[in-house]
Order: sequence, then C-alpha cells, then structure tokens
Amino acid sequence: MNLNTIIKKLQLNVLSGQENLSIDVSSGYTSDLLSDVIANSKEKNLWITLQIHQNIIAVAKLKDLAGIIIVNNREPNEDTIEKAKEEKVPLLCTSLMAFEVSGKLYTLMNE
Repeated sequence: MNLNTIIKKLQLNVLSGQENLSIDVSSGYTSDLLSDVIANSKEKNLWITLQIHQNIIAVAKLKDLAGIIIVNNREPNEDTIEKAKEEKVPLLCTSLMAFEVSGKLYTLMNE
C-alpha cells in the first residue's frame, strides 16, 4: 500500500519526507527498542514508535524503512526533524496510541 494512502486514511501529520510519500509500504513494525527494530524490521516497513530522538532517523535509514510514525502526541525536537529532512525520511505523527495505529495499519494492509 502506498504511504500517501496510509497517511490520509490514518490522518497522520507529515513532519518530513514529503518527497518520498509515494513509496509502497510492505508492512508495519511496532517497537520502541532501536536494537529490536534493527534486528527484526524489514525493508519498507512503516515503523511505529514513541521514540523522538535523532537516532530513530539513523535506524530508519539503516533498515531502509518506509517511514516512522510517532505516537501519543509526542513531538520530536527540531534536530530530529532536521535530520529526517536531510535524510528524506518520512516522519509522521499522531495522537493515537501505538496499539491503535498498529491495529488500524494492519487492517488497512489486509483489506
């Protein structure tokens, strides 16, 4: 499924990576442990997390993830947003909890 479609259906806010919103998402991956994401996520997964520090951008690039959804109304600092813009990583946010976003994304991906 196309990332742009997911953004619209889940009403996500886009903070960066506008040039890469047409990417196809293979699945989702929900975790707050960077080491877990590095070990277990797959290329083009959409990562769901509450982490907001700059290291999430490095992990997304390393694993070639489709993007990052930050949950619970958490706001990354300006350094994180700037790094995401530099690396062209779609950085998205929502007020929903990780459980809700994961369930909604799973449903969308399996329609």
